[in-house]
Amino acid sequence: MPPPVSLIVNPAAGGGRCGRLADGVERALRGHGLTVQRQHTHDLEHGRAIAATAARAGETVVVLSGDGLIGAIADELRGISGAVLGILPGGRGNDLARVLGIAEDPIAACATIAHGVPTEMDLGAVLDSCSAEHGRAFVGIASAGFDSDANRIANEAPAWLGGLAYAYAAIRALVSWKPARFEIELDANGERRAFTGYSVGAANSRAYGGGMRAAAEAMLDDGLLEVVVLENVRKLAFVTSVLPRVFKGTLAQLPNVHVFRAAEVTISADRPFTMYADGDPIGELPVRVRAVPAAITVLLPPQAAIDSAFAVPPPPSVRAPEEDAGDAGLANARRDQGR
Repeated sequence: MPPPVSLIVNPAAGGGRCGRLADGVERALRGHGLTVQRQHTHDLEHGRAIAATAARAGETVVVLSGDGLIGAIADELRGISGAVLGILPGGRGNDLARVLGIAEDPIAACATIAHGVPTEMDLGAVLDSCSAEHGRAFVGIASAGFDSDANRIANEAPAWLGGLAYAYAAIRALVSWKPARFEIELDANGERRAFTGYSVGAANSRAYGGGMRAAAEAMLDDGLLEVVVLENVRKLAFVTSVLPRVFKGTLAQLPNVHVFRAAEVTISADRPFTMYADGDPIGELPVRVRAVPAAITVLLPPQAAIDSAFAVPPPPSVRAPEEDAGDAGLANARRDQGR
């Protein structure tokens, strides 16, 4: 028998979309033959507490939310032996699910919970005291500078903008942006670089901000971060050249963009910045960001669905989702969703 599922729902995610989908998702999971206990979160800390209790009880922790709650729960689970995380996209960006090849429709994504391949995945961790050792983990990209302003604006944007909130926030932030002076140190006692520009990001995964592929070569199992530096350009060039390339995944081709690979990076700036990761504030500069290899086990769809996000591709699932009798339950859940 498969382990029970603890379905953790952020009812406010995606402008309330998760709350509306929760009943259909629960039915779909049950239709796949899974035992499900559903709980709704009040905030990130409540979600972390639910996840920790479930994982210690041997349940599969399944999160229906955006990357913010997913990252917080991944941080909690990394310290629990045997914990397994399942992801159902329900936020505005859903970048981790996209990179992992998980279906955009949460009802369809339930097949990955039932038949997914447990695979070890790296996390990043932000240590907001340079002498700290544990830090707070994230799943996607931690960045500061211009991204700090843009993330704050995106979080305040109206829900009806959906995934467009991040592009809207970038344009809004650009109006008042002034270049900053950053310094990075790659690995402990390693190479130092200083630059004037927009931002610096430490990427565990390839994408953030609703499909922005700032670190197109980042791998989720190589024990390294892609450190992306954007030096100063004119604001018009930012709109006409930088932003389009971020969405295309070709940002690194620009001469004012530099990408380094490191297990750890220390980031500081000449004025205060809040570092954001997975859409939420995670620390204040200066910070140290570290790759945490094989920190969490996640459920992935069959190998063919993975967009080369792993250096060592996960094995294919033993049994394809369409071969399961749970398809009838999935169809019923979709019908219920449309009522």
